[in-house]
Amino acid sequence: MRLELGIPVRCTDAAYGELADVVIDPTQKRVTHIVVRPEDQEASANRLVPVELIEATSGEGQLMLRCSVDDVNKLDTVQEFAYFRLGEFPTSDSEWDVGVSDVLASPYYEGGFGEYVGDVGTTDAVTYDRVPKGEVEVRRSSPVYSADEHHLGHVEGFVVDGEDHITHVVLERGHLWGKRDVTIPIGAVVKVENDLVTLSLSKDEVGALKAVHVHRWR
Repeated sequence: MRLELGIPVRCTDAAYGELADVVIDPTQKRVTHIVVRPEDQEASANRLVPVELIEATSGEGQLMLRCSVDDVNKLDTVQEFAYFRLGEFPTSDSEWDVGVSDVLASPYYEGGFGEYVGDVGTTDAVTYDRVPKGEVEVRRSSPVYSADEHHLGHVEGFVVDGEDHITHVVLERGHLWGKRDVTIPIGAVVKVENDLVTLSLSKDEVGALKAVHVHRWR
């Protein structure tokens, strides 16, 4: 089964949204959860869906879930928002680890309006995801690096077997009309970390792999 990031997700009773991220056990290289973004909603509504609820990918380019929209809406949301002092970052706790994160902007204080969040210029607004303990999160913008430290492109998706172990990482290379997918065997992946995949292959070795030209409108 190919888990292509950005693919539409459908429940048993209606369309739900799209596949935003994939959560992985990095030691077993196994997909444990997917992060699904509800249609027309902000990332703060993203849901953490166990991989066992995936029915299949359909021939119509959809990911099918074996549960209803209401069932998915009862699952945990993943995104948190907080202000941190410069140089500080979200930390894990006893139940959750920190997945992907983004610094939005340093707030400023004009006086008389809004909520005061700290000394001017000393805090950052950060969004971050909570993922199950010991696991990592990969999104479509997550970079892929070669063994010789070249940025090759970003993760397009994963191919998994019947037990949800990753067999291949799908790398998207190129820009605009020259985009191509390259399928990387999992044996050539040194490690999968939050927002990062590192290969054991050099840039030239990856360039020699078979690539398929793709057309996408997103």
